[in-house]
Amino acid sequence: MRQLAPRGQQLKPRGSGGGVPVRSRDRIDTWRKWYKTAEWQAIRWDVLVAASFTCVRCKRVFESAQLVGDHIKAHRGDRDMFFDRTNVQCMCATCHNRDKQREERRDAYRND
Repeated sequence: MRQLAPRGQQLKPRGSGGGVPVRSRDRIDTWRKWYKTAEWQAIRWDVLVAASFTCVRCKRVFESAQLVGDHIKAHRGDRDMFFDRTNVQCMCATCHNRDKQREERRDAYRND
């Protein structure tokens, strides 16, 4: 009977990837890296504090980790609009990820 090679030899050791994998959308939308900058983090924090950690949609108060700095008008990769403090509002993750994204997708189809 033929002996099979151990299965473990086919697997890469953990941690051998050399870092966090780059998502395909991050390669396409290079502006996504702006969210990790100190400039954006400062703008986001200023917006959250000014809004007293209250979502503009549901009016509930949240901890900072549950809030996002939402762009009022889509920046579409425009650096000046992205970092424009007056174009950012405080929104909870639920309202942002569910309601606002749905509205933006709907509006995108209407404008075509």
